[in-house]
Amino acid sequence: MSEMITADLVDLDLSADTKEAAARALAERMVARGRVTDLEGFLADVAAREAQMPTGLDGGIGIPHCRSAHVTEPTLAFGRSAAGIDFGAPDGPADLIFLIAAPAGADDAHLTILSSLARQLMNSEFTDALRSVGDAPSAAALIRGEDTGSADSRDSGGTDGSRGSEGADGSRDSEDSVAAPAAASAGAATGTTAPEPERPFRIVAVTSCPTGIAHTYMAAESLENAGRDAGVEIVVETQGSAGFTRLDPAVIAAADGVIFAHDVPVRERDRFAGKPTVDTGVKAAINRPAELITEVRGRAERGEVTAAASAGTPVERGGEAGEGYGTKLRKWLMSGVSYMVPFVAAGGLLIALGFAIGGYEINEAPSVMDHFVWTQADSWGALLFQIGGVAFGFLVPVLAGYIAYGMADRPGLVPGFVGGAISLTINAGFLGGLAAGLIAGAVVIAIQKVRIPAALRGIMPVVVIPLISAAVVGFLMFVVIGKPIAEAQKGMTDWLNGLSGANAVLLGALLGLMMCFDLGGPVNKVAYTFATAGIAVASPSDSAMKIMAAVMAAGMVPPLAMALATTVRGSLFNRTERENGKAAWVLGASFISEGAIPFAAADPLRVIPASMVGGAVTGALSMAFGATLRAPHGGIFVVPLIGNPFLYLVAIAAGVGVTAALVIVLKGLRKAAPAGPGAGGATPAASPEGKRPVAV
Repeated sequence: MSEMITADLVDLDLSADTKEAAARALAERMVARGRVTDLEGFLADVAAREAQMPTGLDGGIGIPHCRSAHVTEPTLAFGRSAAGIDFGAPDGPADLIFLIAAPAGADDAHLTILSSLARQLMNSEFTDALRSVGDAPSAAALIRGEDTGSADSRDSGGTDGSRGSEGADGSRDSEDSVAAPAAASAGAATGTTAPEPERPFRIVAVTSCPTGIAHTYMAAESLENAGRDAGVEIVVETQGSAGFTRLDPAVIAAADGVIFAHDVPVRERDRFAGKPTVDTGVKAAINRPAELITEVRGRAERGEVTAAASAGTPVERGGEAGEGYGTKLRKWLMSGVSYMVPFVAAGGLLIALGFAIGGYEINEAPSVMDHFVWTQADSWGALLFQIGGVAFGFLVPVLAGYIAYGMADRPGLVPGFVGGAISLTINAGFLGGLAAGLIAGAVVIAIQKVRIPAALRGIMPVVVIPLISAAVVGFLMFVVIGKPIAEAQKGMTDWLNGLSGANAVLLGALLGLMMCFDLGGPVNKVAYTFATAGIAVASPSDSAMKIMAAVMAAGMVPPLAMALATTVRGSLFNRTERENGKAAWVLGASFISEGAIPFAAADPLRVIPASMVGGAVTGALSMAFGATLRAPHGGIFVVPLIGNPFLYLVAIAAGVGVTAALVIVLKGLRKAAPAGPGAGGATPAASPEGKRPVAV
């Protein structure tokens, strides 16, 4: 730690009143030491990490951190705030602020040192000493571990949560190892045999966070301390930036329960299949480890087990215990949508190319199995159209299957896919798929809560759960709710087909606003899914194709507008933003709205409203011009497949111009504002140069 923090990286009178200002004040000390090469770029990376999850912890600790290409060597800065700064912790502001900077390719040794600090922060004696230390050199020495009287007391085998009494496998060997021989001696003296001590409950845990530097190891320390207090054997696998050492398979096999505390996918998760499992976010393990231990013990007593889930899924859990039902529902739905979108793009583009090559009557062509001529364009058009139709046939089953998967992991796939396929059979469409996915997930969760004899647990994930859940979902879809949903789907389709004039223009404006509100987020996906649902048929209606055209046009506006603004008034943007602007040309032209996220994250109050206005203009004009689109993706590369292509491009250009002009005006007004007090001639904190794009 000696090379990572020195006295000039310590501020015991940190005067910042926001987390952004605190990060800037500490980062400026790193710049002065030559540890950070680009202040604004580094702060943007810190903000990007903060946007993933607040870094405030219970106990008055804020620990902003990131890996950044602008860091020359692993560095730690410390600030102490008298007033406290809000870092999003449940118990209030933080007065101890640690800014951790790691290079993009930090070596394992330095990351191990950083993880050691993270564990120290779970020791109250260490944090109390930091609150009382009187000068910067002493604070730096304390953090480096030179003051062993407090910071290292945790290694002395005391009662402050030390780990010195643990063996290599995580088991305790102090009190129990002494008590066992004593009991045996007493038994020998009386001529009786001492009873075997009851085996403690055993837990294996995995902790991981997006950066893999701080929260990963703090969660591990917190779980280990809580396990000792509860008399539970707990062994933690930390999947951090420095890699991870896999738990011994024998330790996993002997475990009675599993805790996953993670915000990134657990690597090699299948190793833990078939055991009672608590799956939550990494901060839950830091803030309430005892509750997690109690919860996993309860699940073990009830015989609940969880099947393994694939490691790379968008949603691996229903959410933390503190999340509301609305948040969980959004995650479940987004799981289904994220898996459905590739089918939409592939199938839709193939169908659109089929029409482009074979003409608008290609949907009436016979099967290519019966008639295919290698030299005829119509045959190739029919082939593309029919392949695209097959891909589209998977949309609703995939949507339903992966909604259920987001709720209940792998056991939800079978009833979800079955329910989605039934939805197509009864003409319930996408609404039926949504309902089928939610019902399938709920049924599987209910089955998993039933206490099962140990002898049957092995066949539950592959036989019992799929059988019962598929039967229940099928019954409900066919007999109970299928017909009402089909009627609702038909009513929505008829409403879309009846749109014209002012109503169509207003719908286009609304969809444009939604597409530009969160740039690829949930609201954007709602609008996009609404549009693709209309064209996900062999012969989409004219209204559905107009909606698809309006949605894609509006989604292209934000990145193209940011690219134009950085070209026209580059002085309003810093160097990194101007570089991002060059890439935004291609991203916007390809209908990748996320190309504007770096600009929106750095300056949301100006970029997002301006983007929404431009998106609304484009959506409204596209609907007014009657532009149509059969392809659900592709941007300008599918212009030949667009009805009224010239006016369509005019609508896009109008929205891009409006957004770019608004951004330039708003940023120009901010730049013209006088610097605040205490600027001292330096770049004002409120200037455009004080904002950088956030990497996402």
